[in-house]
Amino acid sequence: MRFVLIDRIVEIEPDVKITAVKTLTLAEEYLADHFPNFPVMPGVLMVEAMTQTGAWLVRASENFRHSIVILKEAANVKYGQFFEPGQTMTIRAEIIKRSDSETKLKASGTVDDRVIVSGRLTLKQYNLGDAAPLHRETDRQIIREMKAQFALLSQSSRNLAELTI
Repeated sequence: MRFVLIDRIVEIEPDVKITAVKTLTLAEEYLADHFPNFPVMPGVLMVEAMTQTGAWLVRASENFRHSIVILKEAANVKYGQFFEPGQTMTIRAEIIKRSDSETKLKASGTVDDRVIVSGRLTLKQYNLGDAAPLHRETDRQIIREMKAQFALLSQSSRNLAELTI
């Protein structure tokens, strides 16, 4: 099962930075196992939330040129406190360095202005069709799906911008 670990993109400045939010609820499936009597978001999922946020920045920065954006490396990851149901984490990612195939980011998650997770991420971006031309249609389909999901995630921030114009 694939988890979408951000609820909304609040702000995005392609090639520079992104801000997203995630509100943790007791309805999250993984909380039943981690930990039943003290439910908190697992640290690896907090890193995944930062990765997903950074991946949206990469996609927007390159106009959805690559179908696949994955975590290659997470470095200097630090945890500050638990992320519990009822709390909202604000996730920020900022591009440090970018090439055609990799993007290095500085990312963090905060709750009430307290850092609960931070680290440096390296994301790798590519198309399946680069290695196997038969997968070019798969690339196009994935990109269409990612554009539709991005439109949903960024809808409220876009609507807000339209209201202030």
